[in-house]
Amino acid sequence: MNLVTLLPFIVLIGAMFLMTRSAKKKQQQAAQMRDHMTPGTGIRTIGGMYATVKEIGDDTVTLEVAPGVHAIYAKMAIAAVLDDAEYNRIVHGAEAAADHEAPVVPDDISSLTKDEDEAPKADLAKKDEDEAPKLDLGKKDQPEDGKGDAEGDGEAGAK
Repeated sequence: MNLVTLLPFIVLIGAMFLMTRSAKKKQQQAAQMRDHMTPGTGIRTIGGMYATVKEIGDDTVTLEVAPGVHAIYAKMAIAAVLDDAEYNRIVHGAEAAADHEAPVVPDDISSLTKDEDEAPKADLAKKDEDEAPKLDLGKKDQPEDGKGDAEGDGEAGAK
């Protein structure tokens, strides 16, 4: 056989080998992470729930999902073991660094506009009908008998 015909098969087998090797490596890291859990550690499950580890069994973990609420999960359901600072930041909203203050956002737009003396005010009041301009329709635009163009003497609309 020719080397050119075997080349696609060799590349395919090599790609499969690399993919399985990286998957095994990730599984080993995840297992090692789960083995290093201790009671009191903050975790995130594969479903996205944050909880605190209370007890660790062979294949299960007892998690405290809320104060006084315990749930039993499989160890494989633990996606990440979080350090204390990250867990407190996510769950309790505690800032990692106290000296980084968030910008103050006003409750309304009044503090973002100029002073009342400087800003011109728009006149949005409804005007009386007497002040509104009237449309002047002369006699040449209206037929004398009061009928519209289609209802007239039949010259234009009789077809």
